[in-house]
Amino acid sequence: MRSTIVMTGASRGIGRVAAERVLGRPDVHLLVVARESAIARLSGELGEDVSYVAADLGSLESVRSAAAEIRDRLDRGDLPPLRGFTGNAGVQYANALTEGPDGLEATFTVNVLANHLFVRLLQDRFVPPSRIVITVSDTHFGDFKHNLGMVPGPRWQSPEILARTGAFPGSDTTAGGRTAYSTSKLAAIHLVHEYARRLPEGIDAVAYNPAFVPGTGLARDAGPVSRFAMRYVLPALTLTPFATSRRAAGRYLADVVLGTTEAPNGSYVDRGKVARSSEESYDPQRESELWDAAERFTAAL
Repeated sequence: MRSTIVMTGASRGIGRVAAERVLGRPDVHLLVVARESAIARLSGELGEDVSYVAADLGSLESVRSAAAEIRDRLDRGDLPPLRGFTGNAGVQYANALTEGPDGLEATFTVNVLANHLFVRLLQDRFVPPSRIVITVSDTHFGDFKHNLGMVPGPRWQSPEILARTGAFPGSDTTAGGRTAYSTSKLAAIHLVHEYARRLPEGIDAVAYNPAFVPGTGLARDAGPVSRFAMRYVLPALTLTPFATSRRAAGRYLADVVLGTTEAPNGSYVDRGKVARSSEESYDPQRESELWDAAERFTAAL
């Protein structure tokens, strides 16, 4: 039986590789959510068994509109039954002061709230067995072992604070922007754990960590030195255990999305295998508070 998988972040980087691999399965129809400019480019590159919905993930109103369009297409029978959502899109800014149209900090909006809103608005359209995959990052460990000290570790605070600009010391600096990033990825893992508790049986949620992947567009808002290093110097690290090539990371992501990689509900997949995320990431009280906050932020539309 053919099924639909919705994916964000499929226009470049590991998402593009994953999308191509997913489209190699004849029983899967891929629906890509992206900006209109990316759709115009992708429509001639990804083949025929793919459809598109335009959205700006930095705007919760745009996400809500995109989810409504997906629901309508499913209800009309224009798409095969929905069996997957992959929240692969992510942003990292050169500060923690970038505010989106909803008045919320942009990193938290894209990396946490946009995924949550898609999950909640599509929840009753999933046909079991279904899998939700959220791309996270091992920067949430906050140690040298996992990111060579390139990204500061997360600094958890009340979600009400994290969702606003200026939540971290040095919010006007690159370090502040990277702290917002690592903290948002910790938040995403917390929500995956909460999805595993709250979503109906047959809808599994998995956090996927590609590890450090140099050469992607994640550092496009960084300074020229950082961008140069990401593009031309750091790719050499893919020859070591510290980093993953774009192609390998995309392949691992596709295998998680398609269920080729077995992963229990609520688990954390480090590249190609299930592992434990950081000790800090297992906190039921924090996860429940984050769920409640995400519900408030995404309901006020």
